[in-house]
Amino acid sequence: MSEPTSSFLSEQWKMATSALREGWMVLRDKGPGKVTFWFIALLIGIAAGFAALLFRKGINLLQETLYGTEDTERLHTFISGLEWYWIILIPTFGGLVSGLILHHFTNDARARSVADVIVGSALHDGRVETRAGIASAFASLVTLGTGGSSGREGPVVHLAAVISARVSHRINADGITGRDLLGCAVAAAVSASFNAPIAGALFALEVVLRHFAVHAFAPIVIASVAGTVINRLEFGGVTEFKLPEMGDLQFYVELPAFLMLGLTCGLVAVVLMRAIFWADDIGNHIQSRTKLPRYIRPMVAGAALGIIALWFPHIIGVGYETTSLALTGELALHEATVFAVLKVLAVAITLGGRMGGGVFSPSLMIGALVGLSFGFIATGFFPDVSGSSSLYALAGMGAVAAAVLGAPISTTLIVFELTGDWQTGLAVMVAVSLSTALASNIVDRSFFLSQIERRGVHLAAGPQAYLLAMFTAAKTMRPIDDPRAADNDRCWELIGEGNYIDSAATLEAAMPMFEKSGLPFLPVVTLSTEAAPPELLGALFHVDALRAYNRALAATAAEEHS
Repeated sequence: MSEPTSSFLSEQWKMATSALREGWMVLRDKGPGKVTFWFIALLIGIAAGFAALLFRKGINLLQETLYGTEDTERLHTFISGLEWYWIILIPTFGGLVSGLILHHFTNDARARSVADVIVGSALHDGRVETRAGIASAFASLVTLGTGGSSGREGPVVHLAAVISARVSHRINADGITGRDLLGCAVAAAVSASFNAPIAGALFALEVVLRHFAVHAFAPIVIASVAGTVINRLEFGGVTEFKLPEMGDLQFYVELPAFLMLGLTCGLVAVVLMRAIFWADDIGNHIQSRTKLPRYIRPMVAGAALGIIALWFPHIIGVGYETTSLALTGELALHEATVFAVLKVLAVAITLGGRMGGGVFSPSLMIGALVGLSFGFIATGFFPDVSGSSSLYALAGMGAVAAAVLGAPISTTLIVFELTGDWQTGLAVMVAVSLSTALASNIVDRSFFLSQIERRGVHLAAGPQAYLLAMFTAAKTMRPIDDPRAADNDRCWELIGEGNYIDSAATLEAAMPMFEKSGLPFLPVVTLSTEAAPPELLGALFHVDALRAYNRALAATAAEEHS
């Protein structure tokens, strides 16, 4: 063997042994911690999976008991034969019960959902409210069990987040660990709800954590698989929807139709989101003007749903039966169109009426109906070169849901996993991409982020916008007894000029004041009453505020790229 070859092999051997030594040291020093963390992720996945399963079974039990049906998947068909007063009374009663639960166990009578989980991830180290979260789950369970026109994924995701928050509190987890455990719980809940392990993991990363850091991937996948196993132990490996045989996609001719479908679905998604927000604003206005007790608001919404269901029972409940009819092409054009419009109205009434529930399942139903209607028109104009109208229903289902959730990747995969059809990916991806791009430019990225924006929290713009809201003036200031404190007389002089900031205010309010005044610091005061003079606590320096902001940005970037 020649000397260069021997030298090369020797060098490679040294590199290999060095890598093995380093690997053994990592395993020895960090391995047990990692294994323990993954074991916790597995346990959270199992717990969240059972929570999702019990929530689903609870809805079915309520529907079977109250409506007297043995097949909850065909609920709207059974409702058609009920006496009219039961159709109105059941959702009205459900609205009253859910309203009383939220009134007594939450501070604002509002059901918690995915938006609150996103806020918990971004601003509260992966923690969410426990008491309000459990109450919201029970209220949403009653709402869905009595015919509320919303989905089960929102309450289930928040219920799973409550589980992870309790674990994080128990082990005193830091922010990164708390967020990772939150992602595990969310992934397991979504996977167990829809028998969709791939989409469940990506939903947690794309929607809740809003990054794809490598360190979070393994535990989230472990939890997602655990949630799926829980689902399949009960329901088997079947998909939620069964599709007919699809026609082949005529790529060059038919693809523009799916581009147009994507744009149409994007607009429909915007209408759905805006309708929910308008209904919420109208409900707030009426409640304020009439002094209506807040627990009556869901009851009124339930009564309105019951009245609509007298003629259109399809709007009752999650709507899987109608979604299946749309995907199999068993609805006529006028039926699909009318059902889509009424479902938007019903979802707006349910969520605007503060009854609880999620938006994912309704958006699937609306998307399937819109896609089927579009498909009937498209195939009617070009029958010789078009595929099945059911293919348009499938693409529409994904397009509306993706635009509402602001999650094109996980929604595309959820559609495939719900239907078991991986051969129509091109049509679905084209429609999803266009719908998401259009809707995200009209609203604040998604339904959830728009909800959060309406509360005055700017998560949609990214960390650079919301991190300032995480620091209060009281925590960032230099107290008056600090060696580097501002001059006391100068502070009182600035207070007299009106240049000061309340101790409870955040850096989000302080930074514009610095920009406007050009001052190096602002006095920090407490304002007890209007009559009492302010109490000087210290001074917030511009350089300290910038330092805290830069550290937070660096920590966020490090987490997202770790």
